[in-house]
Amino acid sequence: MNEELAGKVVLITGAAGGIGAAIAGAVAAAGGRVIAGYNSSRERARALCDRLPGDGHRAEATPVLDSVALATLAAKLQQEIGRLDILVNNAGMTRVVPHDDLDQLDDELIDSIFATNFRGAFACARAFRPLLESAGNGLIVNISSVAATTAVGSNIAYCASKAAMNSMTRSLARALAPRIRVVAVAPGWVDGDYARRADPQYLQQQIDKTPLARLAAAADVADAVIALASRLTFTTGSVIPVDGGRPLL
Repeated sequence: MNEELAGKVVLITGAAGGIGAAIAGAVAAAGGRVIAGYNSSRERARALCDRLPGDGHRAEATPVLDSVALATLAAKLQQEIGRLDILVNNAGMTRVVPHDDLDQLDDELIDSIFATNFRGAFACARAFRPLLESAGNGLIVNISSVAATTAVGSNIAYCASKAAMNSMTRSLARALAPRIRVVAVAPGWVDGDYARRADPQYLQQQIDKTPLARLAAAADVADAVIALASRLTFTTGSVIPVDGGRPLL
C-alpha cells in the first residue's frame, strides 16, 4: 500500500458499480478512507468495503436525487468523521436508444437521465461543499464521458447530460476556487458489464476506432482519479480524457 492519500476521506457515489468499485479500491490502496455511496445496492456497497485494504471504510446511503438525504449525510459525516477531502460524482444512468429513434427517447427517460447525471452531481457538490471547503484543499471529480464531446453514446440525452456535466465542472471550478478544485474524468468505452452486453461486432468497431486499440479498464479511470488527487494538484476546471485517443479517428 502506498500512502498518496493517507488520511484522506473520499466519498464515491455509485460505488457498487464497476467504475465506482475500481475507484474505491484505488483510493483504499493509496491509504485513503472510502465512503461507498449507494442508492439501492446496500449489500454490494457493504461487501465492497469489507474487501478493501485498510480500515475505516463504510457504506452510506447516498441517493443523489434526494437533496434532504444528502444534507443529512453531510451532517452525519461532519459529526462522526469531521472531514471530507474528495467527492467523486460517479452515480449515473442511461439506456440504449438509437439516436434516430426520437420517439423512444421519451420525456420521462430524458428527465431521469438529466436528474441523475447532472442534477444529482450538482446536488452532491452543494450538499458536501462545507465539508470539502473545511478540508482546505477539497476536490470534486465528476465522472463524465467522451460522449460529451463526440455526441456518440447510448442515447442523445446521455451525451447531452455529460456535456452539461463538463460545463458544470468548469463553472464550479471557478465558483468554488481556491478551496475546492473541480475536475471531470471522461472515459470512452469501459470494459465491464455494460460493454459486455453490447453487440460484439459493434464493440469491435469501437475498439477499431480507438488509436490505443482497446477499451478502457475501470482501473484506468481510477488511476486518473488518484493522479488528480495526489499529483495533478494545480489542475481545476479541466476535462481529463481516458479514452485511448478515441476522438482522433
